[in-house]
Amino acid sequence: MMFFDSAISLVGRYCRFMAQVAAAPQKWSVFGRRILQEVYKLGVDSLGIVTLISFFVGAVVTIQMANNLDNPFIPTYTIGYASRETIVLEFSSTIVCLILAGKVGSNISSEIGTMRITEQIDALDIMGINSASFLAAPKVVAMVVSVPLLVVYSMCIGIVGGWFSGFTTGMVPSDDFIYGLHFTFRPFYIFYSLFKSTLFAFIIASVSSFFGYYVRGGALDVGRASTKSVVVSCVTILMVNLLVTQLMLS
Repeated sequence: MMFFDSAISLVGRYCRFMAQVAAAPQKWSVFGRRILQEVYKLGVDSLGIVTLISFFVGAVVTIQMANNLDNPFIPTYTIGYASRETIVLEFSSTIVCLILAGKVGSNISSEIGTMRITEQIDALDIMGINSASFLAAPKVVAMVVSVPLLVVYSMCIGIVGGWFSGFTTGMVPSDDFIYGLHFTFRPFYIFYSLFKSTLFAFIIASVSSFFGYYVRGGALDVGRASTKSVVVSCVTILMVNLLVTQLMLS
């Protein structure tokens, strides 16, 4: 019973925090500059890890598909088709966001948590600035803008990785793989993945900001808040993924 009471209290504090974050910024020019800074820091700086993971996972997915579909009665282009569906539907939208929850989410929580324990947030409050909106709103907007673009980029890199591994190993002829990519393609799946990734981006930024904002104590507590933010973000992403998939694809 105490667990449910604590969970309800946490959700209530999160809702109050998001109400503060949603308040109109006091200076739109400052808000716009901070969004651009956060887009670069949270989005552009994540291109490297997204590129590496997407390329190699796309390559591994294609090799595994080729090994498991090694049957004379199954057309070779099916490997390209199956790889495309795996990358577009789940990997680029869900797995990449889980990775970003660890990389970006911990960064957000640590940054805001450090500002809390060094009393920088208290100074903002004393100056009459809405500290929750000033710190968290640009990060939320930047993530909602950046993550869908990273997901599209991940899809492209993952498919290129799959094509490259199939071509270089000789498991899948290039023409067959490309034909499989076009076979029964549904543009709705792209919309589905981008819609999911937008929700996941909001979850990562808001949950991480929340845990960082309410840190109490010292440096160890900042680390604990960062860990909590990653765990809660990942669990929430998986739950929302199940719900959205059930609603949109069933």
